[in-house]
Amino acid sequence: MENPLQLKCLNHISLVCRSVEKSVDFYQNILGFFPVKRPGSFNFSGAWLFNYGIGIHLLQSDNPDSMPKIGGINPKNNHISFQCESMALLEKKLKELNIEYVTSGVEEGGIRVDQLFFHDPNGYMIELCNCDILPVTPLPVDSIQSSCSLTNRNVRRLRQQEQQVQLQVQKIEHVLWRN
Repeated sequence: MENPLQLKCLNHISLVCRSVEKSVDFYQNILGFFPVKRPGSFNFSGAWLFNYGIGIHLLQSDNPDSMPKIGGINPKNNHISFQCESMALLEKKLKELNIEYVTSGVEEGGIRVDQLFFHDPNGYMIELCNCDILPVTPLPVDSIQSSCSLTNRNVRRLRQQEQQVQLQVQKIEHVLWRN
């Protein structure tokens, strides 16, 4: 697969907060993130958290009252998603914590993925799911819409990328099955 920018992985997401303190409490005590050192040269309030191979950078809003109101829970809104071990345990825990959530699911090829959606203290949508049971399947080159004007060179490149993605998926599946 081509990697023109030489990207390695997703490093962090950055979220503007009504209250950094409440957000740290939520991400630490609900989602299991832990605080990490933040550069002291920043001239604004915030906190850095880390776990599951990703960082969350929380930034204090300059005007928390002007942040959008927290709306209803809509699984089609922007969200960040975390894979989990037990959906039943998660649902039980969210009920105990009185966190409002909605459940959803998707089926593909006889595989059902269960999903729970809820908001953090700032209204950012969080999804918890068992998405890892759904295989990542690269689309075949033939499925690309005919409205695209592909040259033979592009078709060859896409086929090579498809083969590389399939190899990467096999490696990931091997690691997941091993664990």
